[in-house]
Amino acid sequence: MNLTDFFHSAGLGMATGLALIVAIGAQNAFVLRQGIRGEHIVPVVAVCALSDAVLIAAGVLGTGALITAAPDAVVVLRYVGAAFLVTYGVMAARRALRPQSLKSEGPVHDGAKRSLTAAVTTVLALTWLNPHVYLDIALLGSIASAQGAQLQWWFGAGAMLGSIVWFASLGFGARYLRGFFARPLSWRFLDGGIAVTMVALGTGLALGA
Repeated sequence: MNLTDFFHSAGLGMATGLALIVAIGAQNAFVLRQGIRGEHIVPVVAVCALSDAVLIAAGVLGTGALITAAPDAVVVLRYVGAAFLVTYGVMAARRALRPQSLKSEGPVHDGAKRSLTAAVTTVLALTWLNPHVYLDIALLGSIASAQGAQLQWWFGAGAMLGSIVWFASLGFGARYLRGFFARPLSWRFLDGGIAVTMVALGTGLALGA
């Protein structure tokens, strides 16, 4: 066992973690939207990264096997998550019908600014009510265990680092899109896309897809 083995496991963990989270999904869509609006970016990114760290650690510790052994719990979570996603999708569709814009002094929209509590609660729900994340835990856990006792935590650390890099890039990098989203029509497209994504994901969960 040498230093190259440690870095190889960490790199594999980072690549695997990124492969699982870099996709068009409910959580990423919400982080992107918050980043564009410039609202509570630090806490939202922190919640996503910390949640992933806890989930990845659980996978490395073997919790994924317990989840796989409790299919009934996953089924219940699937329907709760589906209902939440569809509801959020309907809310996004309503926003698409009344698009907002960004002005130089900050985000402006057709209602009150989202509170910190609401933002954190939403991102927590989008993260922890998604049953697919628990399947990812099982997958990460199996790959981590294959690395052996000495390397599995290096694999997990790599996956955690990938999560931090991704969510920070998504949340803080979204500001470069603010010029584009200065037009209400751009928000109509974004929220319309989010609505379709959320409803599709929620429907897929409800149908067991």
